[in-house]
Amino acid sequence: MSADLARATVRIFRLPDLGEGLTEAGLVQWLVAVGDTITTDQPIAEVETAKSIVELPSPFAGVVTALHGEAGDTIDVGAPVLEVSDAASQDAAAAGAVEHEAYRAEERAGSGNVLIGYGTKERSSTGRRRRPAASAAVSFAPAQAPTTPTTAAAPPTAPAAAVRRPVAVRSPLVRRLARDLGLDVHTIAPTGPDGAITRSDVLRAAVDNAVDGAAAHQDRTASTTATTDTRATTTDALDGLTVRSRERLSPLRRAVSAKLSRSRADIPEATVWVDVDATELWELRSRMAPEGTKAASVTALLARFVLLALEEHPVLASRLSDDGEELISFDGVNLGVAADTERGLLVPVIPRADTLSVDQLDSALRELAGAARAGTLPPDRLRGSTFTLNNYGGLGVDGSAAIINHPDVAILGIGRIIERPWVVDGAIVARRIVQLSLVFDHRVCDGGLAASFLRRVTELIEHPLRAFGRL
Repeated sequence: MSADLARATVRIFRLPDLGEGLTEAGLVQWLVAVGDTITTDQPIAEVETAKSIVELPSPFAGVVTALHGEAGDTIDVGAPVLEVSDAASQDAAAAGAVEHEAYRAEERAGSGNVLIGYGTKERSSTGRRRRPAASAAVSFAPAQAPTTPTTAAAPPTAPAAAVRRPVAVRSPLVRRLARDLGLDVHTIAPTGPDGAITRSDVLRAAVDNAVDGAAAHQDRTASTTATTDTRATTTDALDGLTVRSRERLSPLRRAVSAKLSRSRADIPEATVWVDVDATELWELRSRMAPEGTKAASVTALLARFVLLALEEHPVLASRLSDDGEELISFDGVNLGVAADTERGLLVPVIPRADTLSVDQLDSALRELAGAARAGTLPPDRLRGSTFTLNNYGGLGVDGSAAIINHPDVAILGIGRIIERPWVVDGAIVARRIVQLSLVFDHRVCDGGLAASFLRRVTELIEHPLRAFGRL
């Protein structure tokens, strides 16, 4: 083997833009270790964003030589994640050829391997398309090592914006991938037949924005030298108490903090509440399910009653414009459901919940609750609510003055259902009582409408058979 082939190119993979305006991620766990041989698109770590926990795929193959960070650390976008040595052996070359052929096949059919910007994916026509940032333009720098693959793009002699050459992008998947990554196809050097730009060309251009070349080790020592955090050694005291530790909030905790702070700062909220006799609903629920099947949850039934009441009070499922000058109404309800998870409070959304039956709502609630606790909710299921339901009764409490899930204009809280003394026909008897608390934006409606909505929900809970045909 020649000296050139024996050399290795060490690359630094930097955390890419995760989308949705996020600028950092928390490292949950490594899925690889130093010395492991990894392939392109192989998950190398689980990271936590303000939205969910996702697997981070590697944009290239090689041997892992360094990991930057430990579980619990926060990594900023653009900061090093790991280093990979691309040893140019005959075996590696053969593997690269196979990998290239795999990419060619994926280019034609789509691999489904995309997660935060790598690979291919199916795209819904209703998805939001991000505007490419100016910084996404690709700059091709000369390689600093003699072992740079011969398929690498040649450096241009002028800025990319100065030359607009004809390009051949024959695959719609390749063109869409470039658009999704914010790349100008005119700046991508083609390697395909007849000058066509391939999927590999697009990925290589994207990687150049997130990867440093062979000079990685020149600054590695300096970058890995830990700077002593003076806060960790301080003995600052508060009323005689020594500071034991300082812990940075997780990305999710900071996102929740920012959203709730904005809600309290922007929304003049008011609260109305009522105690409701849910005995009849409690007893009827078990008899509603077909024989041999599990009855729908109380939350699903309450959600259906709330949706029926919102049909008569649609302003509570509307939004205010950003300037506060217009009330925006919708032709349905996207129902947010607050979920308490180990990571913190999440509000997954059931789109067009108003069109679902009790059984369908029950299935959707169970699915969302499981995904929220597992941290696998996609970002698009954590936005777009127009009304929020918060069942804190499962936490063992009766009531709460909840904070509205901005930009919603109302949130309904449900307490625990417990037996309490209740007057029925002049006699004190034990009944199953639940407290409902409605917090609403006083800018969009007054207390009279809020009370009317709450009375309607109360009526449906206390007399569920009246709504039987609409469940």
